[in-house]
Amino acid sequence: MVMFTTERTSEPVPLELAESARARRRGLLGRGGVEGALLLGPASAVHTLGMRFTIDVAYLDRRLRVLAVRTMRPGRLGLPRPRSRYVLEAEAGAMERWGVRRGAQVTLHGR
Repeated sequence: MVMFTTERTSEPVPLELAESARARRRGLLGRGGVEGALLLGPASAVHTLGMRFTIDVAYLDRRLRVLAVRTMRPGRLGLPRPRSRYVLEAEAGAMERWGVRRGAQVTLHGR
């Protein structure tokens, strides 16, 4: 199982990887929630059209450093982020609990 941490994460967080085009298109659509987070890559923008819940979205550069974090309600279209190569998605409020904020370094484990 893949996990991730930041400098402020108290314990590793479960992480799903969406590396295929099909998995990236589906993302969290149709789900009622998510255990841990979902990493989309490559990706520079996301939408919440058809989502059932509000999500936190972290835009990461190619070295997995956080460029920005936003909370998106269902039915929204996010603008592309320059330099973003990955997008980390989780239930609203999770990024703050995990210490995922602008400038934080995300580290993957078990990949």
